[in-house]
Amino acid sequence: MSSAEVAVQVFRKLEIEDLKILQVIETGMNKHEFVPKGQISRYAKVPPEKIDRNMDRIDKLGLIYRMRGAYVGYTLNYAGYDCLAINAFVKAGVLEAFGQPIGVGKEADVYDALDPKGVRVAVKFHRLGRISFRQTRRKRGYIADHAGWLFQSRSAAEKEFEALKLVHTHGVAVPEPIMQNRHAIVMGVIEGAELSKWKGIDDPTAVLKEILVNVQKAYLEANVVHADLSEYNIILKPDMHVLIIDWPQFVTLEHPNAMELLTRDVKNILDFFSRRFKVKVSIEEAVDFIVGKVRTLTF
Repeated sequence: MSSAEVAVQVFRKLEIEDLKILQVIETGMNKHEFVPKGQISRYAKVPPEKIDRNMDRIDKLGLIYRMRGAYVGYTLNYAGYDCLAINAFVKAGVLEAFGQPIGVGKEADVYDALDPKGVRVAVKFHRLGRISFRQTRRKRGYIADHAGWLFQSRSAAEKEFEALKLVHTHGVAVPEPIMQNRHAIVMGVIEGAELSKWKGIDDPTAVLKEILVNVQKAYLEANVVHADLSEYNIILKPDMHVLIIDWPQFVTLEHPNAMELLTRDVKNILDFFSRRFKVKVSIEEAVDFIVGKVRTLTF
């Protein structure tokens, strides 16, 4: 079961005091690998005689790690961090219920969900460092960078949300950015499948052109480059239009490697269309089109 699945299942079981404790642990992780139990009790305003019961309950729900040594301390795991983000979305009135997972990958979990009006949205939880942390846990160890991984995931979400707001404003085909909190983003519904999963398309030339037009809009109007574009982060919707997802690595045109990254993005897409659908466009012509040197493409 993924961390998000744990969080989704247990969130409704959490009491106000539980969430307060999770928030205190989150804050304490800035200075401690494991936040001392006494500090949690003091800042959460939970009496010492009651704190053990609270911590046992949260531990059994699968939201924290416990350390016993010179002192008893606790740290959040991803499920606990998920619950804090979910709570923020619920309180803000942008999230009401979760549906099925859309995708579970190395660096993110994405879920179908509903807002309070019954409108479908998507919720993305960033997961930087999840694999290395699991491997370390299997060896019964603890990495001091664990808190760093949580907060790096938060930074990735902040950067992706910044990119989505920027390119969405300029009409690039991306999910609508709704809200970001911690390592999670609520965005418009993602419906369809990764381009990599499509074995046949009626008009692959039209799809390729639409992708390149959107890359051009991002470049010329929003002044950004995706910097990690491939067939794995382009969604082809049932209506045969595209959504470009996964923007945390974007760069602005001021980045010294912006043109190199743009060329790599374009090469990834052209290689895929040539290999899978036998549609060929020269990389030089595609890049010239994107940067505005030529107005049309030759297919």
